[in-house]
Amino acid sequence: MGKKGSRGTTIAELRWPMEKQEYLDLAREWPLDLTRIALELIWQGYEILQANVLSQIDVKQADKQIEKSLSSLLERRIRDVMTGDETFVVQHEVPEFETSVSDKAQPPTYDIAFILRANERIILPLEAKVLHSDGQVGEYVKEINNNFLTCRYAPFSSEGGMLGYLLKGLSNRAFNNIAKKTPCTLSDNPDFPKRHHKTSDHQRSIPENKLYPLNFRCHHLILKIIK
Repeated sequence: MGKKGSRGTTIAELRWPMEKQEYLDLAREWPLDLTRIALELIWQGYEILQANVLSQIDVKQADKQIEKSLSSLLERRIRDVMTGDETFVVQHEVPEFETSVSDKAQPPTYDIAFILRANERIILPLEAKVLHSDGQVGEYVKEINNNFLTCRYAPFSSEGGMLGYLLKGLSNRAFNNIAKKTPCTLSDNPDFPKRHHKTSDHQRSIPENKLYPLNFRCHHLILKIIK
């Protein structure tokens, strides 16, 4: 075990050493081919969640662990619509050991993540935040600026996503507030023209001596929880 403040070596790092150029190339290319498939699975899982769970209850009565509960429920329904032939798996609460500061520190943990089968250190992460109204987007914006754009999240991926569980208000108003407070430009995603799904493009701060992708695309999915 490493000393306090040090970084040891994980099992995944032994199995998939990222200093190899082929793995670095794979990390950069993975989102180009697979992001659309993964995001479509999220929308399909959300539709099932709405039909089989959320429409059957009064969600407004829930007042405990809403974010964690929704992410866990959503992840299981994503699994239900996967064929098993995908080149990735999906998992709830995935640790990112690459950017943990020491062996003693708790690593960043993604709410939902798609993990490449060929190299399980390459992760397409999604962070979820409950939006109690379309104007309460502060915590959502912090995840983008403090984690995605610093490479604390998605170090090996040029894309990642935010899930906004909207409890009250309108998706378009939430998007407008996110764009103002980040600040960023939100663009329609042509792959999902009928969804509340936009993207923003950024340049990240890359830690010294790291080869993480500089350009980063953030996907913004607003999932309305209460109609």
